[in-house]
Amino acid sequence: MKQFVQMTLFCALTLFFNGCQNPTVPQKQVIDPNLPMVTDIKTLPDITQIALEWSPIYNLNIEGYYIYRAEVVNNNGTLDRIATVSDRYASHYTDTNLAPETLYMYKISSFTKDKRESNPSQTIRTATKGTIEPVPFVQAMVGLPGRIKLIWRPHPSERVSAYIIERSDFSSTKWSRLATVEGRLSAEYIDNKLADSKSYRYRIIAKTYDGLLSAPSQIVDAQTKSLPPVVENLKTTHNLPKKITVSWDASLYQDILYYSVYRANFSNLFYTLLVKTKALTHEDVVNDDGAAKYYFVTVTDKDGLESPRQSVSVMGSTLEAPSSPAINVITHDTKNILIGWNDTSSRAVKYQIERVSKSGTLTYTNVMRNTFVDSDVTPEVAYTYTVYAIDKYGLISKPSLKAVVTIPNINTATQN
Repeated sequence: MKQFVQMTLFCALTLFFNGCQNPTVPQKQVIDPNLPMVTDIKTLPDITQIALEWSPIYNLNIEGYYIYRAEVVNNNGTLDRIATVSDRYASHYTDTNLAPETLYMYKISSFTKDKRESNPSQTIRTATKGTIEPVPFVQAMVGLPGRIKLIWRPHPSERVSAYIIERSDFSSTKWSRLATVEGRLSAEYIDNKLADSKSYRYRIIAKTYDGLLSAPSQIVDAQTKSLPPVVENLKTTHNLPKKITVSWDASLYQDILYYSVYRANFSNLFYTLLVKTKALTHEDVVNDDGAAKYYFVTVTDKDGLESPRQSVSVMGSTLEAPSSPAINVITHDTKNILIGWNDTSSRAVKYQIERVSKSGTLTYTNVMRNTFVDSDVTPEVAYTYTVYAIDKYGLISKPSLKAVVTIPNINTATQN
């Protein structure tokens, strides 16, 4: 009697905490063949659960029902008690957390308050359904700048609530989850902030409202838009006054928006954008003679992608000023001073003479020959001459070496 009271209290507590459907630790079976058996069992399978229904037994001696289950392996299996339904009026039990596409068998028995158990029902075999089908169609839109667009056909099952997007690099076998797109009819995802000219792989997994996942879709390969090719045949000039012309070949790329010309004073440092142009040349004005500059040119497409620069920048320079003349004659005839010089650069078209004396500085321009006679002189005065060469562009050389001459006073020399 004491044992019966303890068992009754245990069942009451179990019913209080778990309701009418409760997993229970199987007790030692006591079969009473006189108890009514459970009949008319029906099953309703789903992907991870199976619902059982039966005809309830309203016999006052019946307290409830025991549920037995086995997974069928090689057409066999051992049935274990998995649940207790502690109400004789109940006629339904749902077995959950099952494996998809798996065959199970069930038996149900009735039991009394003192845990006597009827003979088990007829064995019922049923299988869970397969998982939902993969997403039926996936396509990647390639050739986009720094991004890849995925589109797919909405899943036909209305149980689907979302899609899981996964990505893998070509060099890896691991898949990473990118995002979850909510809504069965949502059928687009854009993966952005990607490297240019790089390939990726994608697959999509459908997810149901109750958390079930489909098998992955077909794998689609995609590549982001490639950068425009390097601009070819970059050239610069070295023989133009006060400017450097940069030129290059037209790119065969179809989506050209403009070319960018970069310049620096050093071959590997501090390049700045000089100009954006659609032309194939650029004239860089530099107000120095013989100044060296370094250049590279890129092309940018309509999506804003810029080509790589040339592997080596190209140096250009402005035309150097003519070489300084070399004075080789300096003489006088007591009334005139004669100076002569050589054109060391062979570029001079005229010359400029600068004379300095105690009276000040005089400049003679447009001297067309390489000799000069100065008649405006005074005896016993020192004159210093400097010669500059000027070429056809108006570039002026550095000064020649100075030539100093003084005409002696003839009268003073005669008196002596």
